[in-house]
Amino acid sequence: MKALVGAVILFGAVAQSAAAQDMVYSFAPTTDCLAEKGPEGEAHQCFGTAANACMENTPGGWSTVGMSTCLGLELQDWDRRLNRAYGLLMTKLKAEDEEMAALGSSAPKQAPALREMQRAWITFRDTSCDYERTKWGGGTGGGPAATSCHLFITARQAWSLEADLNAYGAQICNHEGC
Repeated sequence: MKALVGAVILFGAVAQSAAAQDMVYSFAPTTDCLAEKGPEGEAHQCFGTAANACMENTPGGWSTVGMSTCLGLELQDWDRRLNRAYGLLMTKLKAEDEEMAALGSSAPKQAPALREMQRAWITFRDTSCDYERTKWGGGTGGGPAATSCHLFITARQAWSLEADLNAYGAQICNHEGC
């Protein structure tokens, strides 16, 4: 019996790996949409565009595994953008805090506030998406629903941090390699 269970687990892992290799994914549909909307446009309409294109262009893309994979790939791109924007903004705010302190300002420090906000946001994101999963009553749609939730909340946060950087005139990355 153990051999049968091991074979089933191994087959599942191989099938899942093969399915991931067949995915037709690019972040370009999302970045193209964002470029079309412009920095003041309705960016939220672009979130999920790359995942939807992946599902449309991948055989089995609308299956539970396909949806989870495509959504997960776009989530990775947004997470990369979020981490980059957070790092750049943190560097900028630390320097500004030091400059203000050197001038004798008693203004509240921005870098620690950003750190605390981001920590609270992570908790919010995770609990929101855990709740989203529960709406599926343990069904297979819960996985894609939770991943979609993570994607959209992460995209909004990345876009917000990028907007803060833009306010400082900082150079941010808006292309596929970010």
